[in-house]
Amino acid sequence: MKITQKPFGKTKAGENAVLYTITNNNGMKVSFTDYGANIVSIIVPDREGQFADVALGFKNIEGYEENKPGFGSLIGRNANRISGARFELNGNVYQLQKNEGENNLHGGNPGYNTVMYETEIYEEEDMITIDFSRLSPDLEQGFPGNLDITVSYSLTENNELIIEYHAVSDKDTVVNMTNHSYFNLAGHNSGSILDHKVWIKANQFSPTGDDLIPTGEFRDVEGTPMDFRVAKPIGQDINSDYGPLQQAGGYDHNYVLDISQDEVEKIAELEDDSSGRVMEVYTDMPGLQLYTSNMLTPVENGKDGASYGKFAGVCFETQYFPNACNTPNFKSSVLKAGEHYEFTTIYKFLSR
Repeated sequence: MKITQKPFGKTKAGENAVLYTITNNNGMKVSFTDYGANIVSIIVPDREGQFADVALGFKNIEGYEENKPGFGSLIGRNANRISGARFELNGNVYQLQKNEGENNLHGGNPGYNTVMYETEIYEEEDMITIDFSRLSPDLEQGFPGNLDITVSYSLTENNELIIEYHAVSDKDTVVNMTNHSYFNLAGHNSGSILDHKVWIKANQFSPTGDDLIPTGEFRDVEGTPMDFRVAKPIGQDINSDYGPLQQAGGYDHNYVLDISQDEVEKIAELEDDSSGRVMEVYTDMPGLQLYTSNMLTPVENGKDGASYGKFAGVCFETQYFPNACNTPNFKSSVLKAGEHYEFTTIYKFLSR
């Protein structure tokens, strides 16, 4: 295994960004930047041994400074949506940025994917790890507490991209971090993912109102287009006359994972028949947001001259349930002062 680094450009604020690339002995390569702790590329083989980049992204640092879709992004302090852009904690009401109608989406400004991180590298015989760390100060984005955060990205010889989230706060706060990579296993610039097959280990999902805020209900997927317990093409039911799909313009829903959360378990799989590439998803988080890039407006400055549009990629965002901080019957996203937030997600690549 090896790791290389090279300049990735200068931000508008004059900060020098670095691009780090880890390569394993199978030829799999993953690139990251210390600007935003973003995953820039994931290059993996198909069934014939042909390599392609399967993660949507930008060709330069300017793209990542804007990055409205959140390509490859570390999302925090709270991933997904918070109703009314506010929550109450210990008798205090905290007002957040209203950046999606009346609600808060993915924390607000500054986005965790648009700030610089300190970097440490750890090399082992069968794995290389990059730690990206920073202090999110008290009331950044409106959230209480000085939060020390680290996201660790590891590449193994088993073609696993391991993401480990670590955080500790000096005050009670809300924390719900995730990764927002958009995957297209036929290649990042190959068009629609509607023919990709998806399997999800979930018997229920979280229905929402028209503002995509969960109602608090747990609804069985049985007999609905939301059922991925048997693998099926994303596009098979996406245009169904079914309220939740019409509200979101496709899949943009939290799945209630059927796991113990005591250990990291396989919870989803993505497969592209044309290339034979497969991605398995593992986590110990309670929820998974399946997002099929329904709201992706045309992006013209993609890697390799790519233009990305609606349905160009699919996201598997492991998480606490959306609006968990305001929904009593959801597992709480509150992190107590001094306690450790630690969760893991693995994206494992293979072919068949």
